[in-house]
Amino acid sequence: MDSLTNLLTRVLSGDRRAVARLMTMAENGDAGAREAMAKLHPHTGKAHIVGITGPPGSGKSTLVDKLALEFRRLGKSVGIIAVDPTSPFTGGALLGDRIRMNAIALDRNVFIRSMGSRGHLGGLASKTGDLVRILDAHGKDVILVETVGAGQSEVEIVRTAHTTVIVEVPGLGDDIQAIKAGILEIGDVFVVNKADLGGADETARELDTMLDMNPVDTGWRPPILQTVAKSDTGILEVVDAITSHMDHLKETGNLKDRVREREKTNLLELVRDRVVDSLMENDNERGLEDLVDSIMKYELDPHTAAERFLKPIR
Repeated sequence: MDSLTNLLTRVLSGDRRAVARLMTMAENGDAGAREAMAKLHPHTGKAHIVGITGPPGSGKSTLVDKLALEFRRLGKSVGIIAVDPTSPFTGGALLGDRIRMNAIALDRNVFIRSMGSRGHLGGLASKTGDLVRILDAHGKDVILVETVGAGQSEVEIVRTAHTTVIVEVPGLGDDIQAIKAGILEIGDVFVVNKADLGGADETARELDTMLDMNPVDTGWRPPILQTVAKSDTGILEVVDAITSHMDHLKETGNLKDRVREREKTNLLELVRDRVVDSLMENDNERGLEDLVDSIMKYELDPHTAAERFLKPIR
């Protein structure tokens, strides 16, 4: 049995070390990762993928920690992917959510992975999809994906998750972050966390009013729940809402549509990555630098430079 086959066998049999190793390979673009992901694909499609997003300071990590504990009480195995800002020095996750999620870190049925966003827009890292698939094949029932929390750029999570939870908190100076840049439309469950602070009821009412103005009708009215994650208040209700949303997707047939959209988005992302990698390899960057020099000298505009750079694949 070759080393890659052995690694995949260990991943599918529940070996946590093998999962961590394959995730590192996928993040680093290792040559064997593509083959590994191809062989894992038939073993995916069973997990409920839940996106957790919202502004910095809303308590997303604490909420994820408590949600994982509640899912474990229900007998579900849990995977967590926490996408953090990237360290400018190491390229790794800057905050390291495994340190903050200490309540579940030692549970063998919970796998936590922190990863740096590496400057990727949308609050997610470009390799997040691969890591989700690995945890899916690993046999996790629920996969919680916590985004960076950049605010307006969080809409990308809806293309990864089956259920998207928008976390708000009163008193940040911008009460309804969710109305920005389409974030209101992507929420399947809204959580006003830190509800022990003043203004939680007002924030919930404003969210409810905004949902009334939402022209998109999916047949699902997103619940607006109040929590105090640090004291476990309202956590069970959030888990119930997440589960109910998945039931709704299955009953209406919308689950297949969401999965198809996710796979389409992932395919286009991979194609873009491959095209850029191919161009950079074939051009060994000299042509790129020459084009940048021409732009700097105002001899060439950026659009024309892009056309010339892409000429080899046209």
